[in-house]
Order: sequence, then structure tokens, then C-alpha cells
Amino acid sequence: MARELFVNPSCWRVNFNYYFPRPRFSPLISPPRHAPSSISRFSASLAMDDSKAGSIKEMPLGLDTTMEEEYASQSKLLQEFTSIYNIDKAWIFKSEDGTGSQAMFLLSQANILANTRRKFIVSSYISNESKSSVNFRWTPFPIEMAGVSTIVPSPCGSKLLVIRNPENESPSKFEIWGPSQLEKEFHIPQSVHGSVYADGWFEGVSWNFDETLIAYVAEEPSPSKPTFNDLGYKKGGSTEKDCSSWKGQGEWEEDWGETYAGKRQPALFVININSGEVQAVKGIEKSLSVGQVVWAPSTKGAHQYLVFVGWSYDTRKLGIKYCYNRPCALYAVRAPLYESETKGLELKDSSTEDVPVFNLTQQITSAFFPRFSPDGKFLVFLSARSSVDSGAHSATDSLHRIDWPTDVKLWPSAKIVDVIPVVMCAEDGCLPGLYCSSFLSNPWLSDGCTMIIPSIWGSSQVILSVNVLSGEVLRISPADSNFSWNVLTLDGDNIVAVSSSPVDVPQIKYGYIVEEATKAAAWSWLDVSSAIFKCSEKVISLLSSLQFSVMKIPVKDVSDSLTKGASKPFEAIFVSSHCKESDACNPLIVVLHGGPHSVSISSFSKSLAFLSSIGYNLLIVNYRGSLGFGEEALQSLPGKIGSQDVSDVLTAIDHVIDKRLASPSKIAVLGGSHGGFLTTHLIGQAPNKFVAAAVRNPVCNLALMVGTTDIPDWCYVEVCGSEGKDNFTEAPPAELLTLFYSKSPISHLSKVKTPTIFLLGAQDLRVPVSNGLQYARALREKGVEVKVIVFPNDVHAIERPQSDFESFLNIGVWFSKYCK
Repeated sequence: MARELFVNPSCWRVNFNYYFPRPRFSPLISPPRHAPSSISRFSASLAMDDSKAGSIKEMPLGLDTTMEEEYASQSKLLQEFTSIYNIDKAWIFKSEDGTGSQAMFLLSQANILANTRRKFIVSSYISNESKSSVNFRWTPFPIEMAGVSTIVPSPCGSKLLVIRNPENESPSKFEIWGPSQLEKEFHIPQSVHGSVYADGWFEGVSWNFDETLIAYVAEEPSPSKPTFNDLGYKKGGSTEKDCSSWKGQGEWEEDWGETYAGKRQPALFVININSGEVQAVKGIEKSLSVGQVVWAPSTKGAHQYLVFVGWSYDTRKLGIKYCYNRPCALYAVRAPLYESETKGLELKDSSTEDVPVFNLTQQITSAFFPRFSPDGKFLVFLSARSSVDSGAHSATDSLHRIDWPTDVKLWPSAKIVDVIPVVMCAEDGCLPGLYCSSFLSNPWLSDGCTMIIPSIWGSSQVILSVNVLSGEVLRISPADSNFSWNVLTLDGDNIVAVSSSPVDVPQIKYGYIVEEATKAAAWSWLDVSSAIFKCSEKVISLLSSLQFSVMKIPVKDVSDSLTKGASKPFEAIFVSSHCKESDACNPLIVVLHGGPHSVSISSFSKSLAFLSSIGYNLLIVNYRGSLGFGEEALQSLPGKIGSQDVSDVLTAIDHVIDKRLASPSKIAVLGGSHGGFLTTHLIGQAPNKFVAAAVRNPVCNLALMVGTTDIPDWCYVEVCGSEGKDNFTEAPPAELLTLFYSKSPISHLSKVKTPTIFLLGAQDLRVPVSNGLQYARALREKGVEVKVIVFPNDVHAIERPQSDFESFLNIGVWFSKYCK
């Protein structure tokens, strides 16, 4: 159920931290406010006097002295991995004389003690000394951006919008920065709107072309609530705090599930940066949640229009984060009018006017990530219609174009042109389909028709160039590399990218075309020297001793009923040590992604690199149903979870055992969400195969989950196949509940004997904590060794810095206890 990437958390696709839905790891930590953490208890134990420290009774987590040393040792190493920066975004600004460019990178880093992520800006001047040489001159220090929610440069790069979302009842802050100073600052009160959405899903902040207006998506203002006092209901309510009255709760409002709990409906607003006046965009139905807004091309003397993505809902808002199977469309609406007066530009109230909203994509069930070409002649967008039509939360994307009519009346009838269709089954070496979790705000080369986009290709992420007029698609990141690549920004017709692997920290790359005359232009990539990803000598040494490969695993027991795509080999990423001191293999950890329709890519993951560095080989399995291998392979899994995916994982394990790359007596398994579903299935269906297991927010009992999750439709589709989408109901009959149970890991619980650690987020709406707790309690009841850590304030991803740190430290120590 999740598409997040190892490479860059901002890309929002297939990161090991996001196990369910689609494609997005200091010192010992302090305890959460409401509950002491296991690491906190361990930290406290270090302060004991020697006599107490020697008593097992006083040890944290029931540890002996040896295991306590393991915690101390592993925590120091994990801290060194955790401190490595991420690049979240980047922008390029052309110099006035045209001789170079200025690059600005937005970095983030876990702040373990504060349990937040620090944000920094670091800049570099780029000079192209020759066609094959580029020089980045970096500023000496990064600048911290405390309290910043989002940063958006203006189209020409002369202004910078900085938004700081409110805490509690304080206003949102909009800052307009010029080249050397803060030019304007506006405080938007909660009575106008709540927090600005900056999460990569509903997020949309867009400058208009003359840089006077900014459209954005924010929470609607809070609805009024009833007021009560000692006499009962108070007519007219109250706007002031009054100790003799209180505010009632009012009617409960449905939200969009996981990570959106308590968030109000996303709505569209426009701010005039000269006056600071804000208006809500009129005409949009209340049943439409909006996001990803961009300005339509403007015509002199005509109204300005906005294009946005709209998600509609009827009886319920199902969970939407990472779920691309929610129907959506592109809409156009007229922006609030503004007129010139003596005081400058001011928004004109259009509340009394009839403002039409045009559905631009009525012929297709999904449309998002709208991007206009530089000349405004066509609109390009991504579609997840395969997801919507099949019910799978994520599937193979398609790319489309609308030739943009100059007449507003023609917009709803504009023809939708297929640029990249859904690929059912690709030939070897050919594009396996489009799997794209984001576009750059400006993805265009200077020809005005070529986009640069990232996409999943098998077990890697690659960079593609797409001519949206001819439909020609080229893989421009190196085809002979198993590394994963992501585009950060464009420098004219050159590309600033980042490349990494499971054993190589990210490296900035600079790409340029070297053969423009040929039909398939070749790209060359230069290494860019940077201290951004600097890590300790110890980490460098440990990573240098590792290697990785991408294995093709033949499908076991191919039947005539399988499609061609589902019969092709699937893949696994194998990470191991270069040199072995003996013929004995390192213990093996089998790593399983969630979704199931997501993918583990060959990029750098701090948490997995940590596990590799403490002496484990990794087998990271992309079983059939994963993204990146064509639609036939993906759609072969719904209706067969708990059997086909389990079989694929066991086949991959036997493959490395047969090649003498793994010892059958030293295998552990790790997964979360659907990866946890697979992990608990494996220790039940193959109880003698694994010496230890670790799960994060696992799906253990579908019959329990279907009544408590924010995505109950997922249970129907994955258990029943695509027809389950049509059978979905909030009140499943007894026979379906029986089927859900029979497909669940808990149905195999009587056979389990593998020691298992559970990491659970108490605020998880996707796989509520009751799922993992029920299974863990049942294991304890039958005498299996179990350890449970619940993170009180974490959601499905368990990504808060302290929680992520404690989670993987406990996984590392747990596996050390049983595998070494």
C-alpha cells in the first residue's frame, strides 16, 4: 500500500519506512512524553552503580551484560548512519550574465534529541568550464530553516516564498524574500484557513506568471461549534474565552485517513503578495478535495484560471495516502479577480458571482500531477487509471496530453492523447511501464516538449526523457548501472541528479547531452564533489567492504493459467560482504517491502546499510505484484496474497541457498505492513526456516483489519481479486470474514515457533495496533518468545526520528541474539 523511495523521502515512493500503501533511519534518545521508551530505560540503566548494573533483575528489557554491550555498540553505529543528510529538493537560478547558475539544495537530517527533522539550505555556484567539465563552488556552511513548512521560488527566481505553518491556534506565516531581504510578511489567521498542505499529496503552491498572486491548498477554517453553559445551550455561541461556558464538539467530520487524522478538508486559496489579501476560490463543490494546483496559461485581458486535482467522495473518505486507486480528475476554475487601484493590486470579491468549474478529464478515471508546457500549448498529466479500474492501491501509470484550447468553452471537450500507455508485459531491455511518484515543478528541456522524469525500472529507479509530442521515451541514466537515480532539478538542458546503491551513499551527478545529432541522444554523467553526504570514516570503511547485485529469480511451478508477464522471473537485491574470513556465510536477513504493490529499489537506505554493516547479508525480494515489472506481473497477485507472494519469497531464499550464498540455519526475516503480513505468513507456513523475525505494523488478521482500517477496500481487492472492488461493503458477511481469516497469517499461528519482535505505531490508522497486538499475545500464549515495542505517537510509517532509531536498534540487537 505504499510507494516510497529509498533515495529521497521527498519523492514519496517505496521507502522501506513506508510499508503499506504506495510508491515515499546522537546520543541515546530521551523518552516520549507519555511513555518511557526501551532505549530510555537502557540509558537510565547506564547510570546505575556497578553493583546494580551487574544485576540482571535491574537490566532494561531483561538483558544480561553481554546484550547490554550489544545495545551500546550498535547504537553508536546506528547514530553515525542516522546523521547522514537527505536532499529533499533542489532549485537552479540562472545568473544575470548567463555565464553560470546558482543551485540551492534543501537538506534534512534527523534530530534525535528533539525528535524532529532539521531542515537546511546549502547553496553552490555552478560554472560550466567546458562541455565535459563542471565546477560546483559550495558555500562553507548550511543555513538552518527552523519552523519552515515549504519553500517555493517564483518562476523567474527573483522571489522566494517561505511558509511557516501554525502551532495550535496561531496564524500561518507567509514570507516573501527578495535577493537580500525579507520584502513582505503576512499572517493568515485561523479564521481564514488552517495549515497549508505541504505533504507531497494534496500539496500545491503555485505562483502566477507575473508573480503577483500565489495559489495554494490549505485546510478550510474550523466550522463553528455549539457553546454550552450551566443553563444548557447558549444561543449565538461565543467568540471569547469564558470560564462559565465551553465549546461542544459539534458534528464529526470524516478525514482522509492515515497521516490526515484531524486534518480539515483541503481547499483552494489565492493570496495577493502586494496587499496580503487572501480569498478562497469560489465555485468548488464541498464534496471535492483539492490539491496540486497550477496556473493555466493567461491571455491578456482575460480571466486567470487555475487547474487543480480534485478527489470526490460520497459516503466515506477512504484512506488516500499512498493509495492511487482513488478516482480523481483535473478541474479548471477561475481565480479570484483582482484589479488595479490607487493602493496597488487588490483581490476583488467574487462571492456573488457564478464561478463555473470545468472537469477537464471526464473520459478518464484518474488524472494528477498537471504540468503545462513552457509555451502553454499543451497540458501533460499522469494517470493511475489501472489502479482505479482494478482496485489495486498502486499499479502501472500512464502519461497523457491535452492540447490546450484558447477558448475556455472547449476545455471540457479537449481530446486526451495517450503519450505513454500502460505497459502490460515488456520485452527484455524495454520500458517495463511508467512508475512515477512525482514530477519536477518545471521538468522541461529547452525544446519545450521533452520532460525529464524519474521512474521505476525493475529493482532500480531510472531517469527518463519523454517527448510528449512523439511519445519517444529514452532511459538517460546509465543502462549498465544497477544503481538508482533520481532527478533533483534542471540546469537549462543539463540535469542535476543523485545516484546511490544499497552500499554507496548518495552522490550528486551532473548530466549533459553529448550526441545531439543522433536520434537517441547519449547522456554523459559527471561526478560532483560535495560534502552533503559526508559520513564518518567508520561508515565509509564498513560500506567499502560490501557489494550488491540484482538477481533474477525464476518463477516456481509456472502454470498455463499465468499470463506471460506473471511467468517471467522476478528480482531480488542481494547485499553481501566482499571478503569472507571463512567459507561460512554471514547470517541472512530477508527484507520484504509492503504494499504489496510497491517496490524495494537499489538505492541507499540508512537502516538497511546499518544492518549490512553489523554483519548480515540482505536478500531484498521484489516478489510478483511489485511495481516496475509490467502490469501483468503486478495484477497476478490480487486474490493470491498469502500464497503466491509467500511462494516467491521462499523460492528466492532457496535460490541463494542453492548458490551457497546463505546458510539455511541462519536466516531471519524482516518486513512491515504487507511485508509484515508476509513475514508472519512465512514463520507460520515455513516454521523451521527462520531463526528470528521482526515486523513493523504487520497485517496479521484481515478479518480484524477490515473493520478498523482506513482502507477496508484493500482487504477485498487483495483477498478476492479485482472483483472485490465491486463487492466492497462496510459490513462484510460471515462467509467473507471467514475467507479473510483463512488468508491471514493468524490462521497458521499454531505452527509458529520463531522468536519475533513487534514494532507498532499506536496512532496507525492503516493497520491499527490491535492487529499486531492480537498476534503477539497469541504467540505468547503458546510459548513463543515475543518482544513488543509500541510507539505512542507514531502512525503507520514509524518515522519519527526517535522511533525510527529505537526500532532499528532493537531489530539489530534482536537478530544478533538469535542469528549470531
